[in-house]
Amino acid sequence: MFVTLSLATFLLVLVTLLPLWRHPHWIIRGMDFPRMQFSVAAIVLLSAQSIFLDFGSTGAWMLIVPTLFCLAWQFWWIAPYTRLWPHEVQAAEENRFERHLSIMTANVLTPNRNAEALLALVRERSPDVLVTLESDQWWQDRLDTLQPEMPHTIKCPLDNLYGMHVYSRLPLDEAETRFLVEDDVPSMHALLRLRNGAGVRIHFLHPAPPSPTENAESGERDAELLIVARSITDSAQPVIVTGDLNDVAWSATTRLFRKISGLLDPRVGRGMFNTFHADYPFLRWPLDHLFHSRHFTLRSIERLPPIGSDHFPLLASLSYTPMEGIAQNGLEADSDDHSWAESIIKEQNVSPADVPQPGE
Repeated sequence: MFVTLSLATFLLVLVTLLPLWRHPHWIIRGMDFPRMQFSVAAIVLLSAQSIFLDFGSTGAWMLIVPTLFCLAWQFWWIAPYTRLWPHEVQAAEENRFERHLSIMTANVLTPNRNAEALLALVRERSPDVLVTLESDQWWQDRLDTLQPEMPHTIKCPLDNLYGMHVYSRLPLDEAETRFLVEDDVPSMHALLRLRNGAGVRIHFLHPAPPSPTENAESGERDAELLIVARSITDSAQPVIVTGDLNDVAWSATTRLFRKISGLLDPRVGRGMFNTFHADYPFLRWPLDHLFHSRHFTLRSIERLPPIGSDHFPLLASLSYTPMEGIAQNGLEADSDDHSWAESIIKEQNVSPADVPQPGE
């Protein structure tokens, strides 16, 4: 039993330490995802150690101490996405309809043909903006039935799992579709006009993930996120970035995006809102995101019922309250963060200048 517990402890320490190495290989970066699962594994392992080990022996503590360290380290990363953490984004007190903005993000999964489930949710919840990921021409034909109510659109149907569509009740000015890093992976950018006339710069993203079936490394994903972040850094505009970022909320690279961009995460202090994988409750993490500038406070955020995809839709409702939100603070970048971001961007030979800046 000691040998078994020693092996389990070694594996736990290994998966805990691997993400500290900034190598972009998908195996290394993949260790960022299941931190909640690793925390549960550490608790189970500690329970087994308490039952089978002699606490009076040095060998027992050589296993218990590393396991406690792993549990503390893994929980440190996910703790901001529990109710134990203070809110990063204030709850909205302003209730003026013309300042409201609700956005539904839905990765529909291209082979999924249950379009009616999503359409029913849109009709029930009436978001101001719907963004779909993995939507092809078949999905576009069904989503176009929303145009009488959501006439402002951006469309890019693709068959490669990276199609993207935006349907909006609110005007979308200066709308563009760009392929920022990879020739077959689009992103969308626009200036959205709120009902009170305020312009909101909005970026819809779906970078390719690091995986054995996609990109072997995370460089392309990370570079797309970071050039968008760089393009936002000095902007005084209201800004929103949303989509399936193929990265978890607590990863080092998503934290780097938040530090460089200065955007806030409304989930902090409220919950994880795990949107993937819809079919496996124990293997879930937050892949679908909405980040925003300090111009907004939060009315609500929720994960919606399944639509036949491997993702749940995410619905966030914001209030445009520049004066209320001015005191909100997110993560701050230091010199090492800026150096790391610059090295990722240079490696992919891309530039923040490639990112549209509608309204600037």
